[in-house]
Amino acid sequence: MNVRSRSAAALAAIAVLGAAAAPAVAAGPSPSASAALPAGLYGTTDPQYDGVWRQSLALLAQHTVGVVPSTAAVDWLTGQQCADGAFAPYRADTAKPCDAKTMVDTNSTAAAVQALSALGGRGDVVEDALAWLKSVQNKDGGWGYNPGSPSDANSTSVVIGALAATGTEPEQVTKDGKSPYDALLTFALPCGEGEGAGAFAYQPGKDGKLAANDDATAAGVLGALGKGLVAGPGKAAGGGATCSGADRPTREQAAANGAAHLARAVAEDGHLTSVLAGADPQPDYGNTADAVVALAAQGGADSAAKPLAWLEKNAVAWAKQSGPAAYAQLVLAAHATGTDPRAFGGTDLVERLNATGPAPKGAQVGDRAEKDGKDGKDGKNAEEKKDDSGFGVWWFVGVCLVFGIGIGFLLSGRNRKRQP
Repeated sequence: MNVRSRSAAALAAIAVLGAAAAPAVAAGPSPSASAALPAGLYGTTDPQYDGVWRQSLALLAQHTVGVVPSTAAVDWLTGQQCADGAFAPYRADTAKPCDAKTMVDTNSTAAAVQALSALGGRGDVVEDALAWLKSVQNKDGGWGYNPGSPSDANSTSVVIGALAATGTEPEQVTKDGKSPYDALLTFALPCGEGEGAGAFAYQPGKDGKLAANDDATAAGVLGALGKGLVAGPGKAAGGGATCSGADRPTREQAAANGAAHLARAVAEDGHLTSVLAGADPQPDYGNTADAVVALAAQGGADSAAKPLAWLEKNAVAWAKQSGPAAYAQLVLAAHATGTDPRAFGGTDLVERLNATGPAPKGAQVGDRAEKDGKDGKDGKNAEEKKDDSGFGVWWFVGVCLVFGIGIGFLLSGRNRKRQP
């Protein structure tokens, strides 16, 4: 789930919870930086819709490359948790208890679980979050973005990742006899569906039919493999970009079919494309990064070579504009393919990521590091202060997705979805 998706999903959640909230979103809080933002937070843009998501990805990416995050950054994330274990995208006043109006969601919670579980030392926070996720599991075995909302491929997959990250077997987490994998497979398109064959849908349409969605497919491949946001290269699967198997494939076959769909989608240009009503098709950097992780996790690094090369050539400028979550996505794409994130298209992604927040405790040579156990003054790099959550670029797009297309279309938006 990429940065843009996070924004769209959060806005969609507001639309679901109450029509009265819609005008406020459209008029919305400014995506510009706020002087009141806490020092421990990564990114300088308004975190209302993506704070926990981007923080979780930043910390997870740092850990993946051996960087020890700032204590202040970890404390900020843990401090966002509600008493029942859930996380909202952002709580400006954590001294105020969460209540029925607090917009907690499964994606923020599952991302925080993956980050904090990897970092260690916050077992109570992780256990409470897991307990909450299990408590809001739907009867079909999956999860929607908000508790009680219909299951979707992205949310179900990111929760599967949280379960796997904590050593919990997803197939053993059931509701009415249904596991997360049972729910996820209901979003897999069967073979024989033309260009969408083998892809995953976000959710069924109003007519019950499934429509291929690249963001949901990247998430669905990882979910079907039982993997989270961090995934290493899988074993080379061989074969071509073809869909095979029954109408109800096993999860392993569904993962292979989804990867085949992604391979076909990036075969010509090396990237995925976003197509929005009234706008020309545009390269989708975030979804392409997610696709690289999915392709590599399914079939090995070679299967992601073309989109990875495209990202190395084109995506650094996008990440500079979009901020910590985008840098983290590229770091995770590099990790999945065994690529050095410190020499990604000539750019040190780790240094760039570290510069968007509090200086880490244990940065490698070339990065700013904490001195005398204290963070730098504000932990920000002036070069990164333009709009580093990704929300500035995609905020209006997210609004259009919610109010023009409807809440059924995804999070990309991660950002996210889940976008920033």
